[in-house]
Formats: sequence, C-alpha cells, structure tokens
Amino acid sequence: MSNIKIGVITASDRASAGIYEDISGIAIQETMEEYLISKFAIEYRCIPDEQEVIEKTMQELCDDAGCCLVVTTGGTGPAPRDVTPEATENVCDKMMPGFGELMRQVSLQYVPTAILSRQTAGIRGQSLIINLPGKPKSIRECLDAVFPAVPYCIDLIGGPYLETDEAVIKAFRPKSK
Repeated sequence: MSNIKIGVITASDRASAGIYEDISGIAIQETMEEYLISKFAIEYRCIPDEQEVIEKTMQELCDDAGCCLVVTTGGTGPAPRDVTPEATENVCDKMMPGFGELMRQVSLQYVPTAILSRQTAGIRGQSLIINLPGKPKSIRECLDAVFPAVPYCIDLIGGPYLETDEAVIKAFRPKSK
C-alpha cells in the first residue's frame, strides 16, 4: 500500500450546498486514476467559495493529510467570489506561473474567454497545488497539458515518486548522466 495522497478541492458555493453534483471534482479524480499507475489515495473536499475556507483546506491537505499534489477546481474566473488563486498565493511558499501560462495557452485553442481564467500553481512545503478551471472538459485539457511536468516537480520538492501510465500520459524526467 502506497502512502501517496492527492488532494482534490472543489470550490463551489452551489456544489458544496448540494444544489448540484460536483462533476468537476469527480472529473479530476477520474483523470488521476487514468494517469497514474502508482497506488494513491484521494483526499476530497467540496467547499464554498470563501477564501479563508479555501486557504484552511489547502493547508490541511498539504500539512496534515500529507498530499503531495492538491488539485483545485472552481473559483479561477473574474467574478467577485472567484478567489481560489488568491487563496493559493497566500498559502504557497513559491508560485509556479508556468502552469497557468500553459493552461491558458491550451484553453485559448478552444475558447477566446480563456484569457479570463486565472488558474495558477504553487508550492507549499512538499506539496504542489494546481488551480484548474471548473468545467470537466477544460479540466482534462489543462491537465493533459501540464501533467507531464507534475511528477518531476514533485520529485524536486521531495515528494513521492509518481509513475504514470505512458499509454495515457508520459511524465517527463530529465535523463540522468
């Protein structure tokens, strides 16, 4: 049994209130199950779009639950209650702007409104936090773009070795000499 844990956070007032099903959080979990052949456990949270709650949940998943990767969905747009990137910046030691840059670049191939998305990523201790958009189709497009770099990033911050199913997605790790 592996001790690899992956956190999934859905920031949504309506999903957390039970008004509708959290299909975005499910989409992230299903994508991780397709990508990874390493054994892992999911730590799932569906919470309201409240910056303080998002920050506390990220801290709990990174610090207490020991998740090497925390993937969020929701709260990355320009609306007043979209505060996931602010929460991420507040809890991270280092920001990783290349993740958001690549995700927006990929999304722009599908919709011109991708420039309104503020997804980002950052490092907290030995955890990588990645903010994704809210739609399942966009989640997969963005994860397909950035995930090849995720296992090596987790290696570099002292996290567990994540092995991918290369028939689905190939992780990039530099060749050692």
